Amino acid sequence: MDAKDLETRFQEAVSIADHMSQASLPQDVQLRLYAYYKQATFGTVDTSSISVTYHLRDAFKTNAWMQISHLTADEAKELYIEAIESLTKK
Repeated sequence: MDAKDLETRFQEAVSIADHMSQASLPQDVQLRLYAYYKQATFGTVDTSSISVTYHLRDAFKTNAWMQISHLTADEAKELYIEAIESLTKK
């Protein structure tokens, strides 16, 4: 593992992602990154706070997040970092 701590590596990956164009990423990759980020920063999705006026886009995002709700924040950070690293190697 890199000498940098997990939080530093995660913040660097977030910075890289901030400069990526959404149009350049397939929607499934965008959803995966969103889910990893939310799990890493907010923890497991709270389904009780989901609005009744739910938009389809939000439903896909929430579903992606719920699918990885079994991960710890650290696991989600590692997967986020790996995903960003694989995208930047292309």
